[in-house]
Amino acid sequence: MKKTVSPARKLNGEITIPPDKSIAHRAALFASISDEVSHISNYPAAQDPQSSLSCMQQLGVPITQENDRVEIKGVGRKGLQKPASVLDCGNSGTTMRLLTGLLAGAGVPATLQGDDSLSRRTMKRIIEPLRKMGLSISAREDAYPPLRIEKPMPVQPIRFELPVASAQVKSCVLLAGLFGESPTEVIERIPSRDHTEKMLGLEVKQRGDKKFIYSSLGHDIPGQSMRIPGDFSSAAFWLVAGAVHPEADLQLKGVGINPSRTALMDILKRMGARIEVSNERYEGKEPVADFSVKTSDLQPTEIHAWEVPNAIDELPVLTVAMACAGGTSAIRHASELRHKETDRIAAISEILKAAGVEIQEFEDGLEISGESGRRFKPFEGTSRDDHRIAMTAAVMGLCSNGDCTIHEAEAAAVSYPDFWKDMESVS
Repeated sequence: MKKTVSPARKLNGEITIPPDKSIAHRAALFASISDEVSHISNYPAAQDPQSSLSCMQQLGVPITQENDRVEIKGVGRKGLQKPASVLDCGNSGTTMRLLTGLLAGAGVPATLQGDDSLSRRTMKRIIEPLRKMGLSISAREDAYPPLRIEKPMPVQPIRFELPVASAQVKSCVLLAGLFGESPTEVIERIPSRDHTEKMLGLEVKQRGDKKFIYSSLGHDIPGQSMRIPGDFSSAAFWLVAGAVHPEADLQLKGVGINPSRTALMDILKRMGARIEVSNERYEGKEPVADFSVKTSDLQPTEIHAWEVPNAIDELPVLTVAMACAGGTSAIRHASELRHKETDRIAAISEILKAAGVEIQEFEDGLEISGESGRRFKPFEGTSRDDHRIAMTAAVMGLCSNGDCTIHEAEAAAVSYPDFWKDMESVS
């Protein structure tokens, strides 16, 4: 789908942020291996979390869905069935990585495949620790999907220090560890999103600058009856749009504010963004709040290495704020961006350059020459089938001085099905 985005005279109004994919994936998987019946509301219609539901149904879990309400009758640790066909994870790296750990630990033979984009993403970071746990995993070129769990193997608990900050790798190992007689210990030096340990109620210890997380057969798996909070990563596009647009006043409702997810907001505030947080509350075990954001005079900034894992999904749209801040900004230590749905460093560099931004690309990031009050030149670019690149380009189009064309704009639906409709409602 080709989408033309015209400059917005103003951005004004209220947006209800779509449900959080990261939490929804976990709710579906964890509820399935609980012994309880879980009732989940505000479950996302987005493609990725729907892939998780579909896979769990193929594994014999009774799931009914009516609009955004899902009932999952958990089958317990031992109730998952060998699927009759290949498990299709679609574009969802979270589904593939977490489900591989879960099935390998549970001893359920299965093959997990993805779409063309996911099939190009390396799975080596989960394959290596799972093999250290004695589990049988094979992959194309020993790294790429499809992944095959070939035969049931007993889990050998390990002590695993994460080589990079990754909530998906951490969760994969912890899920496999749930099937071990003695505890698997995952050690995290740089914090990543902590939904897995919170939602499963795992034992967590902090010693100095390291976090230790434990999982084993001895840990009871709780039901997941909850309302899925709004996705901070989706709110990020509007926080940036509101801050950089010359006439903006946006209200964002029901956004998750888990501290392991909200680095972008802290960075924007450091840059001078006028963001207010109100009506703080809890939905399930997750903190939630409402936001308002208004036109702001942004200053340049550099992203610290320790901020990158917390803001990894929001870094593409953060480059738009950097381009509109008076001075030079930089993102480094973010080579992980090259291994997402597409090479996001290359993709965003291409679009920013087409829009008249001076930019220097590095293997692990970008340096951006910002301009206070910048209006982007009209540009034509492609999302490369990446939802976050599509929406980042849309934010730039709203803040341009002419019509901008975005190819493969339908990619936004992967995480935010109503993005284009919400954009029209406030512009």
